[in-house]
Amino acid sequence: MAITKLDISEFLLRTEGILILDVRSPSEYNHAHIPGALSLPLFTDEERKIIGTAYKQKKQKKAIKIGLESFGKNMLPMVERVEKILNEKKEPNKEIGLHCWRGGMRSSSVAWLLNLYGFNVILLNGGYKAYRNWVLTQFEKEYNLIVLSGYTGSNKTGALHELERAGQVVIDLEGLAGHKGSAFGNLEMIPQPGQEYFENMLAFELNRQNKSDSKLPIWVEAESQRIGMVNIPLPFFKTMRKSTLLFLEVPFEKRLSFIIENYGQHNKEKIISAILRIKKKLGGLEMKSAINFLLEDDINSCFGILLKYYDKLYLKSTNSRDLNQRPIITIPSESTDRKINLNKLLEYVHQR
Repeated sequence: MAITKLDISEFLLRTEGILILDVRSPSEYNHAHIPGALSLPLFTDEERKIIGTAYKQKKQKKAIKIGLESFGKNMLPMVERVEKILNEKKEPNKEIGLHCWRGGMRSSSVAWLLNLYGFNVILLNGGYKAYRNWVLTQFEKEYNLIVLSGYTGSNKTGALHELERAGQVVIDLEGLAGHKGSAFGNLEMIPQPGQEYFENMLAFELNRQNKSDSKLPIWVEAESQRIGMVNIPLPFFKTMRKSTLLFLEVPFEKRLSFIIENYGQHNKEKIISAILRIKKKLGGLEMKSAINFLLEDDINSCFGILLKYYDKLYLKSTNSRDLNQRPIITIPSESTDRKINLNKLLEYVHQR
């Protein structure tokens, strides 16, 4: 059995499909981590704080002794937890990836322990810090993108999912962000990831999809840079802005029916809260009208006002783009049906 130290690119290749363990403290892991990595903290948050304070006071030997005391009592539970995880995953081998924050004493200590017990350990040079640097470089690369646009209610996300089922390469930005991109995008109250973890997931997907088949473009949905509480990294957003844009043009009434079907059943208080979030841009009169229509159970009129607002917003956003850099192709459709629109989008792909 051995401990192998690898730089980030080799580490990601070598650990593809195997268990990755993050030995940082629980709060570090919960803030953000490598997608798919599991938490195996060497120290609790409180222990890490005490050790860190000792180091800052230049009491290195004291800090090491405190660390060894904690490590000693954790050795058996850590080994047993790794065994349990591998057994549950039915992993045929005992190879695991491992990292801490900077590739220092925490990961080296746990690597020694697990290797002693019989595991093959792949150690990340530079730790999670190296991973974060790798993440940021992914957004600087050039990608062959097709950006799917269209007015609100066109069911663009549904069409993207059908494209993925049909073998196209798709990254669901709203899925990664846990938000549908408007004031009404989180009525289900799904917790959004933090900015750092959103970036980690996006970089992971870009790397994975870019390797899958370099001849195929990557489909993404047109978004503003901000999706709920997270932001698309600026370099990648700039790539999106200059990429080919397909505008799925669906009639207003069809889109209104789709919006009502998907949002109309939500709690009225949640819908009112969403309306109030856009009251400045919507205008006081339109805001009051939309809320009154909702309270009177006139869902059509309520969402009609909101959809007209988003249509104006979308048109303004599209007109602000540099058309010399960004080809825009209109794909007319009479339906929000994802399978019908799949065929229309594939027609464009086959004609490229």
